[in-house]
Amino acid sequence: MSEPSVPFRAPVGTHDVLGPESTLWEGLLAAFAQRAYRYGFSLVINPLFEDVGVFLRGIGEQSDVFTKEMYVFEDRGERRYALRPEGTASVVRAFVQHQPTTPWKAWYATPAFRYERPQAGRYRQHYQLGVEVLGTDDPAVDVEVIALANGFFRDVGLRRVRLLVNSMGHDVCRSAYVLQLSEYLAAHEDQLCDEHRTIWRQNPLRVLDCKRDPCVEVTANGPLLIDHLCADCRRHFDHVLAGLSSLGIESTLDPRLVRGFDYYTRTTFEFVADALEGAQNAIGGGGRYDKLAQELGGKPTSGIGFGGGVERILLARHAEGVTSELLNRTLDVFVIDTSGQDVATVLVERLREAGFATERAYDQRSMKAQMKVADKSGARLALLLGPEEFQTGEVTIRDLRSEDFAQAQLRVVQSDIVSTVTNLLKK
Repeated sequence: MSEPSVPFRAPVGTHDVLGPESTLWEGLLAAFAQRAYRYGFSLVINPLFEDVGVFLRGIGEQSDVFTKEMYVFEDRGERRYALRPEGTASVVRAFVQHQPTTPWKAWYATPAFRYERPQAGRYRQHYQLGVEVLGTDDPAVDVEVIALANGFFRDVGLRRVRLLVNSMGHDVCRSAYVLQLSEYLAAHEDQLCDEHRTIWRQNPLRVLDCKRDPCVEVTANGPLLIDHLCADCRRHFDHVLAGLSSLGIESTLDPRLVRGFDYYTRTTFEFVADALEGAQNAIGGGGRYDKLAQELGGKPTSGIGFGGGVERILLARHAEGVTSELLNRTLDVFVIDTSGQDVATVLVERLREAGFATERAYDQRSMKAQMKVADKSGARLALLLGPEEFQTGEVTIRDLRSEDFAQAQLRVVQSDIVSTVTNLLKK
């Protein structure tokens, strides 16, 4: 194969994440994992691709994700697969296949794939984190999932976040509403946006999810699903609202919130970041899906979940001006070796095994060059191993963050290095 004329680049709609930005990703995932653990969730890891039917039945064949955005391919065995466009359907498929004890509480962090126009915080390969609970329809679980998400956003420093809630009812009460909505849309068809003017009959509820001004204006004066809930769905939703209020979690009713996928029933919710502009300000959301397990071949099983986009959450932190670290990645020690005997190899390993974040210079650079790298590294301490230290079996320790040079430097024998470093870092 000939050499490429230009260097290869990441595919359109994808991006590389390098340090130090990747430290934010580590911290975000660690914060989510810790909160999920406190709520009793365990990690689930699914394949990146599934039988296309998993998403056909779960998301809906008329959804934009399925018709326009999903990556579908045929393998060499002529099996039809799709790259995962979202996390929930794969988790529920795993639940149906393995039948874990209920209520089953799982969390995940995964790449997801959608062929759409790349924009800020939205990529063709993006990353989602989320939770799913299957096996109970108790509204207290709805409250718990929302509280987990709400607390997570606080954990990562977000303050300008609002919670929108709605109920989509179940098949019976929603079906009656859809008939009334259809009559209303038919009478105002010519006022809808260009896309929905011709396809709204395929799924009238999708018009409510449209963010374009014509559809927003039409539906603003139309019938509301919240007004057509049956007694059971209304009671369930009231319990959710009361539970959120008891926890001091403020919420706003959004009767147009239908969350784009076919599998949602009853509780739906979305978190929006006011620091982000326009229709792309959602940083996470979810809802109840009481028929998805059955659609994927299992027994009827209640479920609810939440998912959020890593890139969008970090974008919201930046927009809010949040600068707090999510993970401590400060270097403790930088070892400088000019002895000519490679004493650093053994010393660095001792320090790392003792639990210290330790780095060193390479390529036998000069003392000046190595000190320059040490200063830039952010390390608290520099350990100097020159010819004199090599002869005496000692190490010179310099505090790189002290302004008093006389107090910032001392020499100890190598056998005492771990205890000395421990004491110095405690100060």
